[in-house]
Amino acid sequence: MSPDLSAAVAVLALVSALVGAVYAVVRLRARRGIATATQRATYEVLHTAGLAAEPLRSGLNAASAAKAARLLRVLVGASGLALADDNTLLALDGRGAHHSHQLQAAAKKAIATGRSTVLRQAELPCDRVDCEIRGAVVAPIRAATPVALVAVADDQPAPGLVQATLETARWAAAQLALAELDSSRERLARAEVKALRAQISPHFIYNALTAIASFVRTDPERARELILEFAEFTRYSFRAHGEFTTLAEELRSIDRYLTIERARFGDRLQVRLQIAPEVLPVSLPFLCLQPLVENAVRHGLSRKPGLGMVSIEARDAGAECHITVEDDGVGMDPAALVAGVAEAGVAGVDDAGAHVGLSNVDERLRSVFGDEFGLVVETGIGAGTRVSMRVPKFHPGVRAAGGAA
Repeated sequence: MSPDLSAAVAVLALVSALVGAVYAVVRLRARRGIATATQRATYEVLHTAGLAAEPLRSGLNAASAAKAARLLRVLVGASGLALADDNTLLALDGRGAHHSHQLQAAAKKAIATGRSTVLRQAELPCDRVDCEIRGAVVAPIRAATPVALVAVADDQPAPGLVQATLETARWAAAQLALAELDSSRERLARAEVKALRAQISPHFIYNALTAIASFVRTDPERARELILEFAEFTRYSFRAHGEFTTLAEELRSIDRYLTIERARFGDRLQVRLQIAPEVLPVSLPFLCLQPLVENAVRHGLSRKPGLGMVSIEARDAGAECHITVEDDGVGMDPAALVAGVAEAGVAGVDDAGAHVGLSNVDERLRSVFGDEFGLVVETGIGAGTRVSMRVPKFHPGVRAAGGAA
């Protein structure tokens, strides 16, 4: 084949490819353009509902109510739409501002009775000759803080407007319930952290101060160092900000804890660390790893005669960080662990605190990352205990204080 013919064939192939690409784009656009009116209406409703869900899920205040009212009015198809509690008209979008007192009174009544109401023109008297308001539909929104949705109409409220208002109120109630659930989870997380702090304070603080006191006369410099370590440990454990921390920060606090415990146990307490540097920035729930180490020392090794070893390992596992805390102490009864009740007969000591700490951490991990990220506990009487966890390196909404998302 001659060079000219080869060039012509190449040009024809290029033109053919371009024509095919343009034809495919035209067909795709044509296919998009033939959506039915029903499909377009469905898309608009779902899109608007999705936008309205955001301010509702954040909880109702003046700003979120104003944003939600604007979007809900589009969903209902009303001339005006108001959100009100039993004391205040939180927001009003569109027409009806000069009827605000009447609308507020109707909303208060609907909230008190729990029943929807249709207001006719006679129930909305007005001195303005140009008033276009002919009625309204009032529907209570059942939520932790009850509110009402008021749809204002230019004509006598038709059955379609009534039904749309009632259904929108039910949907809004579901969104506010989800907002309350999110808030409850946050309060629960804070309460669980407080429970862990309460678990730390009565046992560790007493033992730490006793250990420090033993060095005050014999080794004042050692006592001073331990006091500083104790101060930094308590500052971290009782900090008031941040639901999450980094693995590096948690390990730093654990090191202070173990420094104080080694002053108490002496050479009996051995520690082995194996930490991959690349997982140090990983974010995890605050006070998530530290209680596991405390349980290993307090419940695993303190009752074991002779030397005891605590091993802490953190490995890079692709998209996850795998962490284990292991001790070669007295262990516990697996059946009692599953039942959540400690076996009181081992060395005559009740291990209930260990179960509280493990279940607390397990629940927090599952609530943040999902059920597949709970603790895995391997133990047996006299066989020590190994506790493992998996932490995603990146997870939506998980951010250590001052760190990147």
